[in-house]
Amino acid sequence: MEVLEAIKTRRSIRKYKSTPVDDKTLGQVLEAAQWAPSWANTQCWRFIVVRDSSIKTQLAETLSQNNPATDAIINAPLAIVACAQKQRSGHYRGEPSTDKGDGWLMFDTGLAMQNLVLAAHALGLGTVHVGAFNAKKAEGILGVPEEYCVVEMTPLGYPDQEARIPPRKELSEIVFDDKFPTV
Repeated sequence: MEVLEAIKTRRSIRKYKSTPVDDKTLGQVLEAAQWAPSWANTQCWRFIVVRDSSIKTQLAETLSQNNPATDAIINAPLAIVACAQKQRSGHYRGEPSTDKGDGWLMFDTGLAMQNLVLAAHALGLGTVHVGAFNAKKAEGILGVPEEYCVVEMTPLGYPDQEARIPPRKELSEIVFDDKFPTV
């Protein structure tokens, strides 16, 4: 699958088959994340692959009430939890380099996760970006050290649904020449 096709056809999947994801395929997905760009090549991200059903259930319990991804975290063959090292991305000699501070860890981890979900889609797997959850509780469940934080998670498995194609805004609504338009 070509990159532009993967970008245009990737969808959020919330229902999965019980078919396991083999280690070779999982490795390809994680390698795609590994190759994402990052601030000064800091590669602040870390990934926890969760196969244990009781841990997946505990993670699902950290999701916001009525989160449509709750069952997906529980029922997909595995979940991937993306963590990031604090005070690394966007920092130089321990000090923030911009007014974004640790915001860069979110950006860098997001780039890695987008690589991951696009690779998963290209390999016939489904994912959904999950961000509405209690990160502190997830960190406790997973034993994440204090110098790291949980940023997002995704179920990973073979889709058991046809996802709808959401509408996209026209380029004229989101792209401006030279300056942001006045209202």
